Formats: sequence, C-alpha cells, structure tokens
Amino acid sequence: MTTFNLRHVKLHAAEQLRTELEVELDGLVLGGQEYLPAPALAASELLITKTTTGSVFELSFGVRLRGPCFRCLADTELELPIHAREYHATDPGADEELRSPYVADDVLDLSAWARDSLALALPEKILCRPDCAGLCPACGKDLNVEPHEHEETGSDSRWSALEALRNSE
Repeated sequence: MTTFNLRHVKLHAAEQLRTELEVELDGLVLGGQEYLPAPALAASELLITKTTTGSVFELSFGVRLRGPCFRCLADTELELPIHAREYHATDPGADEELRSPYVADDVLDLSAWARDSLALALPEKILCRPDCAGLCPACGKDLNVEPHEHEETGSDSRWSALEALRNSE
C-alpha cells in the first residue's frame, strides 16, 4: 500500500508541490474475472495545490490492465491513462463532501485512490477487440477463430401451447 504523509508538506495558498513516485496497484475483480495491472508499481505524478480553504490533489499515471475479454475470454490487454483530482477542505465541518475519503490523519492513501480511479476509467466491457464475436452459445467455441452456425433444432415441447397461439394469429 502506497501512502503520502501530508504532515511534511508546508505550503501557503496558491503554492504547489509536484513529486514523482511509484504507486502500488492492486488487481481488480470484475464479473468474477481478475484483471491485473502491469506494472504493479506505476510511475506516477502527484501534484498538491494549496488553496485558501484546503488542498487539491492530482494524481496521474498510465497503466496496462491484463485479463480476459468479456465476450470470448481470450487474454486481453487494455492501456489506460489515469488523471484523478480530489479536494480536501482544511475545515470541512459537517459537510462530508468537502473531505476526501483518501485522506485520514494527514496521510493520503494513494493506492486506494489509484484503484478507484482505475475502476472509474474502465470501459463498460473489456474486449480483446471492438468487433469480438464472443463464444458460440451452443457449443462454446470461439467465434473469432472458428465462425460457424448451428442448424436450428425443434423447439422445446413445453412451449408447444404458446407456439400454437402464435400460429393461430
């Protein structure tokens, strides 16, 4: 877990601190499949800007995520540039929205922030290619490698009453 101690940062309003560091990234589990970041330690840039009411944190890094394609289960690699921003008020009072969930006791949890930012940047489905045909629902073969069709079999006899209704119209 990578953290950054904010106690050592002494900034006045409108001042910035820019630092480069390596952030430890954990794998993600989506739809029961595991996606692993490569490299596990991502070269990152952290920018802290002090405002009159708090601090703005910006985290930037690039990551390659490896795991199965959602449609055909082939090994897939996805490159993602990540740029995240958080605000943390010096005196937030009772307003939870002015507190960053990644800051606790003057320590910024970079690993948790990076994981959440990565999860938010993911596409709806991780595919090996945009036109992935997926797996055959009848036999399970990869349709990208072996495109084919199956002959239609007769319908299930349990649906015969509904089939009769459809044909009567």
